[in-house]
Amino acid sequence: MIGQVLAQAAIILFLVNINMYFIFLVIRKTTIRMVKIRLAKFSRHFMKWHIPIAICGTAAITGHAVINLTQFGPLIGFSHLKLLTGYLALAMLSLTLFAGLLRHKKASGFRRKFHLTAAMTFLGIFIIHMVVLI
Repeated sequence: MIGQVLAQAAIILFLVNINMYFIFLVIRKTTIRMVKIRLAKFSRHFMKWHIPIAICGTAAITGHAVINLTQFGPLIGFSHLKLLTGYLALAMLSLTLFAGLLRHKKASGFRRKFHLTAAMTFLGIFIIHMVVLI
């Protein structure tokens, strides 16, 4: 029960953070100046919360992983597809956080793309993990 609540909280937090990509995409692609200005102001304010949201989401997902590994691992086996996709998602989350740390230390075009690619790959693996049934 607590593991599911932590997973749901992590889903919300990570989706909020991943939506920053789409806000920046709209800023780049729109031709309406007022939309660009409002979204730029919003994104400037919201980016202050990007790292704290990521830390809270990571804590929630770590709690979810620990609880589910101890409860379901012995029952279904540690090599079950659900757990394997969870391991992969956790590894991809770690890579995403590492890429974000590099980007935070010194921003560059490569580091931005690396963080973005890692985040979108994590999102894909995370969706696969959600879809796989026990």
